[in-house]
Amino acid sequence: MRGLAGRLEGRAIRWAELRRPDLRWAVPAGFAARLTGARVLGLRRRGKYIIMQLDGGDSVILHLGMSGRMNITREHGPTAPSLPVLHEHLVLVTDEGWRIAFVDPRRFGSLDLVRSEAVHRHRHLSSLGPEPLEAGFDAAYLAASLAGKRTPIKTALLDQRIVAGLGNIYVCEALFRARISPRRLARSVAGTRATGLVTAIRATLTEAIAAGGSSLRDYVQPSGELGYFQHAWKVYGREGEPCAHASCAPCPGHPACSGITRLTQAGRSTFFCPKVQR
Repeated sequence: MRGLAGRLEGRAIRWAELRRPDLRWAVPAGFAARLTGARVLGLRRRGKYIIMQLDGGDSVILHLGMSGRMNITREHGPTAPSLPVLHEHLVLVTDEGWRIAFVDPRRFGSLDLVRSEAVHRHRHLSSLGPEPLEAGFDAAYLAASLAGKRTPIKTALLDQRIVAGLGNIYVCEALFRARISPRRLARSVAGTRATGLVTAIRATLTEAIAAGGSSLRDYVQPSGELGYFQHAWKVYGREGEPCAHASCAPCPGHPACSGITRLTQAGRSTFFCPKVQR
């Protein structure tokens, strides 16, 4: 979202071209026509959705899905986008000559166009929980939301109704920082555990954003650069590797940590250290 804002905010969309009528869901009829000639008033994010507000009263709601990314390059053609590129489903050209393309090989992403005043009522946004980096997400809120839940804490944190935008990688990393087992029942995360977990979630996301995200498979930043947070992963994708936590170091009479363990929860891979995380 930040990468797009630098090239789109305040700019007019000289040309818009939609290259297929459906992604994960059907794209509204007339999508490209309503974007062509519009000026971008601003961009913001809600959960995993990017919202682009236009001056005509419409807003684009974009989700990158599993493999989607945005590419920003210079447009060389005088009036229209250049020849199609594989898996480019939407191309925008601004009045400054920037070419913004939505690339999604697996087509799990989505595009929608709604009236700006109705964005908060959109079917994918209306039930989202608070943003993890905003004031409304604190230990008291988290403990209250988890009270009575018998699901594992890892599964609960992936529920977008509890907290918006957390994905599998960052939940694994935050739980490790907070020293909480992903198998612990959600209802038992209260008090100091809830405080520590909120702090760990905020720290994990702040560092990941500063590093440009995690380049896993297809993901790159809009500039084409990779994200680098994957080099800071402590547990994710490190099954069988030693745990880096100081408490896992060997000491006389006690065995060292056996390493990072992987298990499957709700169809997703979970990585954690059984010795550190309780």
